[in-house]
Amino acid sequence: MLLLGAVVALRSGPLRDSLAALVPVAPWLVFGAGMLLGWRFNRIQLVLALLVLAGADRALVYVADAGAPVGSAARVAFTCVAVLLPLDLAAIAWMTERSRQVPPTGWLLAALAIQPLVVALVARPELADVARALERRLVGEGGAWTPVPQPATLVFVTALGLIVAGCLARQTITQSSLAWAVVATFLALHAAAPPASTVYLTTAGLILVVSLIETSHRMAYDDELTGLPGRRALGEALARLGGQYAIAMVDIDHFKRFNDEHGHAVGDQLLRMVGTTLTRIDGGGRPFRYGGEEFAVLFPSTTAEEALPHLERFRHSIEHASFTLRGRDRPRTKPKTVRPAGHRRRVAVTVSIGVAEPGSGRAAPDDVIKAADAALYRAKHAGRNRTSSAG
Repeated sequence: MLLLGAVVALRSGPLRDSLAALVPVAPWLVFGAGMLLGWRFNRIQLVLALLVLAGADRALVYVADAGAPVGSAARVAFTCVAVLLPLDLAAIAWMTERSRQVPPTGWLLAALAIQPLVVALVARPELADVARALERRLVGEGGAWTPVPQPATLVFVTALGLIVAGCLARQTITQSSLAWAVVATFLALHAAAPPASTVYLTTAGLILVVSLIETSHRMAYDDELTGLPGRRALGEALARLGGQYAIAMVDIDHFKRFNDEHGHAVGDQLLRMVGTTLTRIDGGGRPFRYGGEEFAVLFPSTTAEEALPHLERFRHSIEHASFTLRGRDRPRTKPKTVRPAGHRRRVAVTVSIGVAEPGSGRAAPDDVIKAADAALYRAKHAGRNRTSSAG
């Protein structure tokens, strides 16, 4: 949406004039504030990507010129930026926050530091053959549809493919934002000169900053293991509710014993399975990870009695969907032939549920949760694998 907004604004006369007035200050605000935020939240990927984008923007403003004669220093600088920028973003995309102390990351930092020197060397007459090779037409004849040289365009396509492959391997907001940043940088180089190039590069930086905000929001509100909203999200959802609602507390039976027998990794698999099943609960129920082996389900505009049939169907689905233990010798990749089911151990899993609604003596959401918890413990004391409603 940010990139689409930039495209529309640059094609509209009044909006383009307004953007031109912001061009002198916008890059400093976006890149500067973004790098400070990235440094504060220890996001080295974001800091490096913004640094690369800021450097490319300054190069297009003061040094590079797409309209200069081929072979001139200004045109060579433009071509080098067009080749190096997508490669830098692709390399940064394949970094991880955990790998910043690994030697390859040090090599990347060194490569970024020497790139201005590389551009200066390629612009020298002694390396004119290298500059011509970077301008070489690979396909077609006649005029070019973009000032970006064909080798650089090929590099952009390759870099975008590598980043998309990284998105498939690590489906994160940061990976997705870097893919869109590559698209924005190509549009900047296609525009060739400020203010349009600065608008597109600043938009790329803004996309990365928004990705940091979204990532931080997810870390604060979503449970990393199950993907469900967490306890804080439940509190805010309850604060927005008014009138009638029901809260169900769901607890996995004998979960501590299950962890002790099969290990915490298998316990995590069980938590994910229960969380996934909860996302399919009907009746308008919204599941949350409450903590430990406990989940909460919020039913807006619903009484506890109305929520009971939906909770019972969920309980039965867990009871009849026996949990299959993954063997320690399980291959990393899916085998061509599936092993017989007899080789895999199945474990019966059940849950106990307590549900409550606002009523006499429990008008506050915390009181309703306590009542649902009390009903849950009654269900456990009554033999587990059952649903209990608060009186």
